[in-house]
Amino acid sequence: MSDGAISQDEIDALLSGVAIDGLNSSGHVGNGPTYKFDVSTLQNLANDLKPKLEENINKYTGASFTVADPVVEETTRDRVLSKLPEVVIGVIADYNAGIKGNHFYLISPEFATKLHQLVSGEETTEVDDMVLSVVSEFISTHISSEITQLDATGKVPGLAYETPTTINESKAMVMFPQQDFALVSYPLSLESENFTLWEIMGGDTAEGITNAFGANVAEEPVALDMAASDPSMGMAGMGGMAAPNMGQMPNNGQQMMGMNQQQMGGMPNMGMNMGGMMPNMGMNMGGMMPNMGMQNNMGMNMGMNVPNIQQLQYPNLQTGMNASEQGNISLIMDVNMEMTVELGRTKKSIKDILGMGEGTIIELDKLAGEPVDILVNHKPIAKGEVVVIDENFGVRVTEILSPMERVNELS
Repeated sequence: MSDGAISQDEIDALLSGVAIDGLNSSGHVGNGPTYKFDVSTLQNLANDLKPKLEENINKYTGASFTVADPVVEETTRDRVLSKLPEVVIGVIADYNAGIKGNHFYLISPEFATKLHQLVSGEETTEVDDMVLSVVSEFISTHISSEITQLDATGKVPGLAYETPTTINESKAMVMFPQQDFALVSYPLSLESENFTLWEIMGGDTAEGITNAFGANVAEEPVALDMAASDPSMGMAGMGGMAAPNMGQMPNNGQQMMGMNQQQMGGMPNMGMNMGGMMPNMGMNMGGMMPNMGMQNNMGMNMGMNVPNIQQLQYPNLQTGMNASEQGNISLIMDVNMEMTVELGRTKKSIKDILGMGEGTIIELDKLAGEPVDILVNHKPIAKGEVVVIDENFGVRVTEILSPMERVNELS
């Protein structure tokens, strides 16, 4: 692809989620890592942080916010998008020490401007740098409370997060984690106004927090060891047979624990040690065959074939297009779609609009040099910078959604 072109086969591969070099659209081989986290543990953390959030916001703004019970859920990008307004204000504060992973907060523009109004005493409807600064400072107080809770566990020494970055984006441009992640929703109210603070924890972050509270400790399998739990029983409960020394067993091919070959169902070489008698069963002598149907006569069922019991493996369930849908994408490759580059937006009153004339300068909400939005059918899919090619304007793409996300946005 030295000429910068991309073939139809390469386009089909990208849309099916498989990149040309063998990686998938997220840049990882296969489906990427799968994280495990406990929602109830995260819920307990959110409940503990609720009074601190209320205290922090009221101290910061001088108002009297009320914070209702938070809700924690395991979710996906599509489900979160349905909850969010079209434009969101975000504060990205990924954990980078102690716990490492994606971590950010989202609020509505109305909530952001309300915070600015309460802190500065000035009303505004535009989200400018001052508004973003107020939001960042408020979110930082909440992150500090969360870190205090995690430090108290003593399991995440040196916990730290990156310098917060504040964004003002269309919700479709927010880079959510690829895998399932945790969403914490804090409902807040001030008099008759209701707001929500959304906290997004990537699967890696949620797993780290879960581990910090000890909720992901693996349970060791417990072997049934009747003889060890009650020495007086010995092997009497296993068919009335005594086994004074289970470590010394006859190996003469004819006897084992007082039973001859005929009693053992005609099985040859039953003098082998018990570790080799039943392959793949993984049981010591103390927990030998707890459910093999032995009742007062160990030889009655020993001649039967022992099934090889294995844990059932469930397939990975992934959202997105199925194989037939992916194949159908190729049928519409030649369909033209409207692509638009948006320099910025602004709001004007009807009076101002009617008063416009030639030479009127309209100030947009974008700063000089700030990336412009690239939209397809009025839906944002990328960001870019304006360039000049010969005498024509163009846009160089600097950020773009993954192929699968682009298809979902246009569907």
